[in-house]
This record gives sequence, structure tokens and C-alpha cells, in this order.
Amino acid sequence: MIGGEAVSDGSPVDDPPPAIREADADDLLTVMRILDGALLEADAETVRGRVADGAVMLAETDGHAVGTLVLDGTHVEAVAVRSSRRGRGIGTALVEAAADRADELTVDFDPRVRPFYESLGFDVERRAGRLYGRLRRGR
Repeated sequence: MIGGEAVSDGSPVDDPPPAIREADADDLLTVMRILDGALLEADAETVRGRVADGAVMLAETDGHAVGTLVLDGTHVEAVAVRSSRRGRGIGTALVEAAADRADELTVDFDPRVRPFYESLGFDVERRAGRLYGRLRRGR
């Protein structure tokens, strides 16, 4: 999987914060559609396993799924937000919710989303042609 959140135009939007919850088995198709819509590589069986492990988070606004985050332990495998909802703090809310569950998060990502991870406090370094981020927080 490729970690990252699509870059937005930065336009301010006054939406209420999304509700973040663990995805369940009934959410698998929705999670896969959000990942696919963000053009992130995702193996359905891997994601199904992460859902079963409680390692997939779903962001909802007004009862609609608008974003998802997939973890492998404390490593962020993917953050994806529906294109119509990008730039509204949904990816940030997902990463912050994941960070609340662990003392540290890691992620490797494409340079185009570096500002997103840096804005969340990730320390970023280059490794083997990709960027790697680490966020350390106390619970």
C-alpha cells in the first residue's frame, strides 16, 4: 500500500469534525472504494485482515464514510479521503485518532504529501528514494 493523502487546494471549509471509528467487516467495500478513489494500492484480503484486527479507521460526516486510515501495527499503510472532502481536516483527524492509540506512528510516502505529514508533526527523512516519517507522542 502507498501511504498518503491527496493534496488539496487549501481552501478553508467550515465543516464539523468527522466522527472517527474502527471499521468493521460490513465496512470493507466502503473502505476499498475510498482507497481506490484515492488511487492507493490496496489488497482486499490484506485490508480485510486489518479490519478484523481493529487496524482500520473510518471517518464519517453526516452518516457518510468520507475517509479511511489503514494501520499495520503502528505503521500507517494508507490514508485516503474522498476527493470531494479533501482539504477539510479529515485526513488530519484520522492520523490524530491513530496517534492517540500508539506512542509512535511511522509512514513512508510520496514527496507530494510531505506538507501533510510535516503539518502533523512527523519528522521526515529520505530513505531509498521515498520519504519516511515518524511521529512520537505520549498517550
